[in-house]
Amino acid sequence: MAGERTVNVRARTVALVVAVVLAFALALEIVIIARQVIVWIFISALLTLAINPLVERVQRLGIRRRGLAVMIAYLAVLAVIAGLAATFLPILVDQIQSLVNKIPQYVEDLTNKKGPLGFLERDYHIVERVKEAVKDKGAGDVLGVSNIALSAVRGVISAVVAVVTIVFMTLFMLLEGPAWIERFLSLLSPKAEKRWRTIGHDFYHTVGGYVAGNLAISLIAGTLSAIVLAILGVPYSVALGLVVALLDLIPLAGATIAAVIVTTIAFFSGLWIGVIVLVFFVVYQQIENQLLQPLIYGKTVQLSPLAVLIAVLVGAKLGGVVGALAAIPVAGGIQIVLRDMIRVRQERQVGAKAPAPVET
Repeated sequence: MAGERTVNVRARTVALVVAVVLAFALALEIVIIARQVIVWIFISALLTLAINPLVERVQRLGIRRRGLAVMIAYLAVLAVIAGLAATFLPILVDQIQSLVNKIPQYVEDLTNKKGPLGFLERDYHIVERVKEAVKDKGAGDVLGVSNIALSAVRGVISAVVAVVTIVFMTLFMLLEGPAWIERFLSLLSPKAEKRWRTIGHDFYHTVGGYVAGNLAISLIAGTLSAIVLAILGVPYSVALGLVVALLDLIPLAGATIAAVIVTTIAFFSGLWIGVIVLVFFVVYQQIENQLLQPLIYGKTVQLSPLAVLIAVLVGAKLGGVVGALAAIPVAGGIQIVLRDMIRVRQERQVGAKAPAPVET
């Protein structure tokens, strides 16, 4: 027919499309399989960005050799962490043990419909529900006793392997990272090398400042919370301060979640204690948002609240807590690349509009 058109597709084009699809599928499969290792690499990279300014400061003080400066800075960081662990870990373990020892009392209060958890039995008859579940399925199925020991052993082994791997990987990144970057840049043309060196500098300034600032603010939040709770006589103040510090690392929602958890526990110690803790978190959040974040972050992270919210939601959906933590550094890196692309495009447009030189 006259209106029909025939499109000829070369076999080479089909093969190229199939190869691209297969390569993408293979890369996605590798990411899925190695996602745990990728998370370790990402955490190590963030820690490297946080520690590297200290390495550079040691070098400016007179230690010119990179390896020696790295070892001094790294050992200093490990010494601080070890000192904090030696100071607070015994208290933390003691408070956790006290909490475990109080569980029988909570169970008794629950059974007798009294105490802070008595409402669960009065309103929801939780004890009868548990008894029925045990009768129908057995205690092992209800509590998961058959899998608790195995899961605990696996969790401990995984945690130890992760910590050891991240510690050594961070050290190697500090030692070899600059050399790897220089090798990559040496493969580019002089113009591209200058451009990507600028992008790398901006990325390091933005992400490194954010990581270091986020760790500092979380440490401040956890320490102040533990002090306030200890003064008010709230039990497990150190453990709760650790919870605040860890949750405060999560952008936007982390501090609110920590405030809800700790305030709820504080109300168990008394109505006015709970009110005081609630007021403390409200006031502290205003100080953190209006004073600490601008002071510590400075101009390193310039993202709009909408961009932060979208980045955190997408990151949490893709990678859970780790994804939420990584959301802002990744968004900051993307913003740097986009700004550079816009700058290059504007320069090209200005160059195209410039009048040609007049020959004489």
